[in-house]
Amino acid sequence: MTALSDALQSRFPVVAVQGELSGFTRAASGHCYFSLKDAEGQPAMLRCAMFRRAASLVDFAPRDGMTVELRGRLDLYGPRGELQFIVEAMRRSGEGALYEQFLRLKARLEAQGWFDAGRKRLPPPYARRIGVITSTAGAALHDVLTALRRRAPHARVFIYPTLVQGADAPPAIARALSIANERADAEVLLLVRGGGSLEDLWAFNDERVVQAVGESALPVICGVGHETDITLADLAADLRAPTPTAAAELATVARQQCLETLDALERQLLRRVEQRLDGAAQRLDRLALRLARPGDALARQRRRLDLLAQRLSQVAPRAIGLQTQRLGLLEQRLGQVAPRAAAMEAQRLGHLGQRLDRALPQQAQRAAHRLEALEARLQGLDPRQVLARGYAWLDDGQGRALSSVDQLREGQDLRAVLADGQADLRVGRVVRGGG
Repeated sequence: MTALSDALQSRFPVVAVQGELSGFTRAASGHCYFSLKDAEGQPAMLRCAMFRRAASLVDFAPRDGMTVELRGRLDLYGPRGELQFIVEAMRRSGEGALYEQFLRLKARLEAQGWFDAGRKRLPPPYARRIGVITSTAGAALHDVLTALRRRAPHARVFIYPTLVQGADAPPAIARALSIANERADAEVLLLVRGGGSLEDLWAFNDERVVQAVGESALPVICGVGHETDITLADLAADLRAPTPTAAAELATVARQQCLETLDALERQLLRRVEQRLDGAAQRLDRLALRLARPGDALARQRRRLDLLAQRLSQVAPRAIGLQTQRLGLLEQRLGQVAPRAAAMEAQRLGHLGQRLDRALPQQAQRAAHRLEALEARLQGLDPRQVLARGYAWLDDGQGRALSSVDQLREGQDLRAVLADGQADLRVGRVVRGGG
């Protein structure tokens, strides 16, 4: 058996084979086992094994019926003595040349700046008008409309039908993008198509489609194929979605999320209003307390007026005494100097005397004006002025002021002080709350 295996490997060191997958299974270990059938309908079948390392390098999901190209080596499976193919690489049939073309076109368009991040725009978060560019015969349109009805039933949907596969698809897609921009019915465009092979999705790798996506004045969300499928239109779009349904989700905000946001804003607004009302109520209470005790303000002003009057009575004699003392000193110096100096000092003394004569009346006049102003302010705070406007001062007959109905009881004797006299009163009924 070993000799046969060595002979096979020496005769066929590297083998490439093409066929259709059958019975594909992936074990818990990560190894894959399947058979390869003749793609032309012949009954020939080759058992294959692809170990975990090679399977991890496959960039698509293999499934039964898929035509693939395999590269590996032939070997004999000892326990059953069967010929098997050890797979070292797998790719979809016919994708080799297309993929190389894809890479060349991607490099050229990337050098032209069509995929630059600076060109990307964020779609409006709460779009009310959404355009969908796809085939009306495909399942992608149904998936997108279902998602939009579920997440944003209020949004209007504009459909721009186009081919999405075949030689005529690239100019049709570019023309649909142009029409959508000219009409400007939508705020964001969804360019979508269901899954397929690289050949099926090739229209979205066309340079004309890439340029139309990049030049769109409206933001474009591209959702082509399945999550593993990447096209050049995806790279040029403002956002790439892994599926058509995901494209619809990226273009909208779920209705429930919007309702939760509105509820949070409502709670925040109510909390702010309550805070403002509480602050205003506290300020009103402080002002009411100040208004309810005018006697306190009047007493403060009276004390201040007495202090100012006392300071004024002390300032004038002290200033006169200082000037008299200075005058005596000048007279002593005057008797000690020469006649000329005495004349100069006498002249200077005369000037000082004149300034003193002028300063004292002016200072006294300013003090008198200030005293008059304080007296006017004192009169403005006099409770008797308030009584003259029709108000009354209530006390319990012993001089204690009454400012709240909580201090009253039915049948209580009160005294009301008016502007021109006083009156004795008796409480008949107590009503709280202004009622």
